[in-house]
Amino acid sequence: MDATIMLVDDSAICNLMMKKVLSRLFDNLKIHDFTDPEVAYSELPTINPSLIFLDLNMPELDGWGFLKQMQESGQKNRVIILTSSTSTLDQARCASFSNVIAYHTKPLTQALVNSLMQTFQTESFSAGRLPATP
Repeated sequence: MDATIMLVDDSAICNLMMKKVLSRLFDNLKIHDFTDPEVAYSELPTINPSLIFLDLNMPELDGWGFLKQMQESGQKNRVIILTSSTSTLDQARCASFSNVIAYHTKPLTQALVNSLMQTFQTESFSAGRLPATP
């Protein structure tokens, strides 16, 4: 799979784990990881990722602020939410962002990441919605 992935999580360990899982599963991925969402947002136009894995709970600029800035600037990059929140309110709120294609709680398993990426590839970056996991 040739794709550019952006990881945005204030936890360097979470980013490292996702990088390892993605790198093991897929060749030719360009992975950019950021622990500072403001820096990640500023790099969005340059990197133009095919897919963003975004944490919601971060200091300074949280995932909601990141999504709102994307929405306000017309950026349509696909986003998969990765969060520790199991709140149904958060899941419902994600539905108001058309570029959010999935909502999952941490930690992701290798099998789930594989499934997400295969679906993402199969749908050729379409606007189709992916279901959240329980």
